[in-house]
Amino acid sequence: MMDVMIMKDLDARAAAAGIDLSQLDLSSIQLPPGEDFGIISDDEDVVQEEQLDFDFGFGNIIVVDNLPVVPKEKFEKLEGVIRKIYSQIGVIKEDGLWMPLDPETQKTLGYCFIEYNSPQEAELAKEKTNGYKLDRAHIFAVNMFEDFDRFMKVPDEWAPPEFKPYVHGENLQKWLTDEKARDQFVIRAGSDTEVFWNDARQMKPEPVYKRACWTESYVQWSPNGTYLATVHRQGAAVWGGANAFNRLMRYAHPQVKLIDFSPGEKFLVTYSSHEPSNPRDANRIVINIFDVRTGKVMRDFKGSADEFSIGGTGGVAGVSWPIFRWGGGREDKYFAKIGKNMISIYETETFALIDKKSLKVENIMDFSWSPTDPIFALFVPEHAGGNQPARVSLIQVPSKEELRQKNLFSVSDCKMYWQSNGDYLAVKVDRYTKSKRTTYTGFELFRIKERDIPIEVLELDNKSDKIIAFAWEPKGHRFAVIHGDGPRPDVSFYSMRTAHNTGRVSKLTTLKAKQANALFWSPAGRYLILAGLKGFNGQLEFFNVDELETMGTTEHFMATDIEWDPTGRYVATSVTSVHHEMENGFNIWSFNGKLLYRILKDHFFQYLWRPRPPCFLSPEKEEEIANNLKKYSKKYEAEDQDVSLQLSEQDREKRKMVKDEWEKWVNEWKRQHEDEKLLRQQLRDGEVSDEEEEYEAKEVEVEELLDVKEEVLSFEFGQE
Repeated sequence: MMDVMIMKDLDARAAAAGIDLSQLDLSSIQLPPGEDFGIISDDEDVVQEEQLDFDFGFGNIIVVDNLPVVPKEKFEKLEGVIRKIYSQIGVIKEDGLWMPLDPETQKTLGYCFIEYNSPQEAELAKEKTNGYKLDRAHIFAVNMFEDFDRFMKVPDEWAPPEFKPYVHGENLQKWLTDEKARDQFVIRAGSDTEVFWNDARQMKPEPVYKRACWTESYVQWSPNGTYLATVHRQGAAVWGGANAFNRLMRYAHPQVKLIDFSPGEKFLVTYSSHEPSNPRDANRIVINIFDVRTGKVMRDFKGSADEFSIGGTGGVAGVSWPIFRWGGGREDKYFAKIGKNMISIYETETFALIDKKSLKVENIMDFSWSPTDPIFALFVPEHAGGNQPARVSLIQVPSKEELRQKNLFSVSDCKMYWQSNGDYLAVKVDRYTKSKRTTYTGFELFRIKERDIPIEVLELDNKSDKIIAFAWEPKGHRFAVIHGDGPRPDVSFYSMRTAHNTGRVSKLTTLKAKQANALFWSPAGRYLILAGLKGFNGQLEFFNVDELETMGTTEHFMATDIEWDPTGRYVATSVTSVHHEMENGFNIWSFNGKLLYRILKDHFFQYLWRPRPPCFLSPEKEEEIANNLKKYSKKYEAEDQDVSLQLSEQDREKRKMVKDEWEKWVNEWKRQHEDEKLLRQQLRDGEVSDEEEEYEAKEVEVEELLDVKEEVLSFEFGQE
């Protein structure tokens, strides 16, 4: 009610500020093309309610009420206080803070107008400072300037709201109920984005949805496959639905470059960088964390690129991505970023720092969350003076208690690898030899779920071998390592269990001289692909780790990317135009290396399987199904037989079609031959028959006079 009273009085205040609200019809403001991300709305009836403002209109102006009323001599002091509060939230435009004065008393009127660079900053300022207590008598009431028109139209008399019938929302998990238990994937080729079913039984993809210019850079599935996110100049959007991909929500963030979902799909992180006016300054970074369902900005972060460039695994413009890493599993309870000599850990209930302060860690280099538990591992290198060893520590959140620490000596580099269930942590440590000229590699293996978190040290048989690739078996206890310095390295398999499950790491086998430089485990474990990408020209070996035997070897020439489907039944290998201009497209293989189908696409550059959410079955139920698999498989075996018969029938129809085309071609030539019969007869001087056997071949000698030459001969006769 107070907001309504404030708005009723705003016409007088706006008049004092030189603004005539009676001439201002905010509903008539037309945004330039592109405010809708260049996409026609899927719900035109609500487009006016959903309009987003990007640096146009009055969306970047707020009105702050209930300020102290002060005389002119205290004006600058009050203005400084207000500017200090609101400049911490965003960039206030030049001359963007205005407190009007009463012309008669020369005192402030108790309110001010603040203009930010963007609507997002203005919205955030409203959310953070509405109700802010300056002192006991002055509690801020903050409103968007664009809300004036809406509040001015509030009727004087109350009327009951119009009843609207309940409308069922979109079924965002409909795709999981496919009768054939197929999976979807999305591809990007040229300006087109296409979603398909992987119909491996029919050995072809089945189209689901296609849209040109759907995104301006790339697309991304959410971790559970509920949403497909697209990226645009004005922000990001998510799509989903039962029968088609409808737009579900938009997130305003101009010039967004990167996006990232939290593991539980509750939040979306967006990133943009803006070049400074002074070339000597670092790029300005803006990061927003949105609530995925409501589109509300839960927290924003701003700063220079230098503040966000520590740690991480990849990014743009010198900034590591993702900047914020999520912890606590799929509950999305915590997120953190690494800074200079500290880790800042936030909780998502209030989006504030835990204990209102960062965790101080001198010289911290990297950290990594457990995939399932609120635990993270951090790495601190050796001190430059050499008086402090490097160390790896395990930290519990929210208590920030150190659970385990391991000191490391003569360390040149360190990388951390979590197993998908969070049961184990492998720390790959590169150490200097005594001469300091060369390095060797070993592994520190942490057993996270066991008492006191025991640590084992693993060194390769040949300590000088270079580690090319490392990968844990998903949901399992094994891991694989590609190692060696030659053109054909070795591949070794290890288990965190022994034959008697005594809890010690054991070596399973070593495969010698393989054309491989990358490892790709099946999501279900057991199977693994040894891939030779780039310099190895796409060599593929499908390996059964249970039986320690090769199921098949093949090649996808120039393959650049490999991705298993969520079930571990199929594998996609692709050649993207980012690396090669020829043979762009993808192949779909069975888990044991059988090529099912191949699709070529010009300018192909993105392939993503649609993820599946975690299984809701208990481990006991999963074990029961595995033990009684033959009973459940009868239904699917019958379906497979039907499909096989269908494919055989399709092959027969294809052969019949080819035969019919051949007979049609032969009959056409016979008809043409008959039509030319008279012409052939004339060429044979009236002979009727076309059969060669009815003619007798005779040799005829023809003499031809070539030349006649006369010559006079003279004779001399002797006398008697």
